[in-house]
Amino acid sequence: MAEELLVGEHHAKISAHLTKSLLAVALLSSFGSSMLYGYNLAVVNSPAQYIKDFYNETFVDGYDWTPDEEFLTVLYSLTVSIFAIGGMTGALLVGRLVTRYGRKGTLVRAAGLVFIGGALMGFSRSCRMPTMVIAGRFITGVHSGISLSVVPMYLGEIAPKNLRGFLGLVPSIHICLGVFIAQVLGLGELLGKEEHWPLLLSIVVFPTMIQLMLLPWFPESPRYLLIEKGNVHATIAALKWYRTKGNIQAEVEEMQEEQRSLSSVQTISVKGLLMDRCVRWQVITIVVVNIGMQLSGIDAIWFYTNDIFKNAGIPEPHIQYTTVGTGAIEVISGMMGCFTIERVGRRPLMIGGFLFMGLCCAGITVTVMLQAQLSFMRYISVGCVVGIIAGFCIGPAGVPFLITAELFKQSHRPAAYTVAGCLNWLSNFTIGFLFPFLEITMGPYCYLIFCAICLGVALYTTFVIPETRNKTFMEISQMFAAKNHILEEELISNGHLKMSMMNGYGAMEDEIK
Repeated sequence: MAEELLVGEHHAKISAHLTKSLLAVALLSSFGSSMLYGYNLAVVNSPAQYIKDFYNETFVDGYDWTPDEEFLTVLYSLTVSIFAIGGMTGALLVGRLVTRYGRKGTLVRAAGLVFIGGALMGFSRSCRMPTMVIAGRFITGVHSGISLSVVPMYLGEIAPKNLRGFLGLVPSIHICLGVFIAQVLGLGELLGKEEHWPLLLSIVVFPTMIQLMLLPWFPESPRYLLIEKGNVHATIAALKWYRTKGNIQAEVEEMQEEQRSLSSVQTISVKGLLMDRCVRWQVITIVVVNIGMQLSGIDAIWFYTNDIFKNAGIPEPHIQYTTVGTGAIEVISGMMGCFTIERVGRRPLMIGGFLFMGLCCAGITVTVMLQAQLSFMRYISVGCVVGIIAGFCIGPAGVPFLITAELFKQSHRPAAYTVAGCLNWLSNFTIGFLFPFLEITMGPYCYLIFCAICLGVALYTTFVIPETRNKTFMEISQMFAAKNHILEEELISNGHLKMSMMNGYGAMEDEIK
């Protein structure tokens, strides 16, 4: 009986403990998904010239035509940015997938895409087909588009409110770790040789293999099981798996309160989300922070780190090691953000991160302009690049995905992640494709555009976004009620479910007897 599972827990508070199972599922889901996103962002940087040479050779051998440098640049830019097109495609699928298969179920099923994409890239050179590289990048992008939204959604729903920030930034640490691993493996002493670049691109299959073997043994999101599936037994079993101590009943009742506030236990569409005045400012917020996150210039640095350092005057033999050093700083900065977010809150990390990035973008413009007169300016320029990376990884790297989960209730969350993901990936594609031409046209002044965007997002965060630390999803919705001109009574009673037909835990009476 469901009631028997809750005996003796009536007076305890909601669990504040980080259990082994919570930490394990956070690490495992991020290792096989989020880390691959970071890896795929940076992996094309080191073998860029080898990939261009491969494209050139196949055109010469197969079509007896020698493409010019501009054509190869466009083709390479497409190889880089097609990953984002795949990501946007995956983001469009998130809402339907998580509703049908659940959060964990979606991650498990999406893993198959990595094997397909990895195989295409791995065998592209032996098959002499550049299209296999581009297709492989697109397919791995679809996987990243799905997992980049589903992992923080999954972790946000299984975490107690006092650990939601910590667990929510675990994926961002793995993104930084993926970038770092790609930079290390891309060294000339490892896989950064001409004959090894297909292996460098396809090695992503190994983390996914580990995830696929272990993740199915972990429970589904308790919120999904109760609010969307009405399965009280599975909900309590999942909570007991993730909470070795604490009040399971208190969490079930908090979920039930959220369920009562929903106009429907069915998830709403993207159109319904955009038309719902109850979440107007929440939608505006995820639009601003997700676009700002990508247009801050960080993707330009990740995609074209070697070119940026070369233009800054770093000697060619030292560039790859400088790049690896920036990757190590990313990981350290990501860990700093993860371990401080529950102490300082979401807003300070966002505001501080974007302000620091904006100043560093302006610094790059100034130092590059002056380095012809003052040679030491090249090193300050590199310091500004490192500053952008550190500022991004401390806060803006993970907080937008976290607050997308926090700002919306269960029925709105999948559609919110679809909107956020599409905007995120569209901005990613825009920067990845246009930055080389923007840099050629504007030179160092292009970083002033990124500076203005960073400062704008910091101001928006300061004046609009409330602090969500240690708040339940219902409390956060009520914090936005005034901005949306919604009465608290209307927010709570909107579409009130007929709970008289249900027992105290949100399940139909005849289901648990």
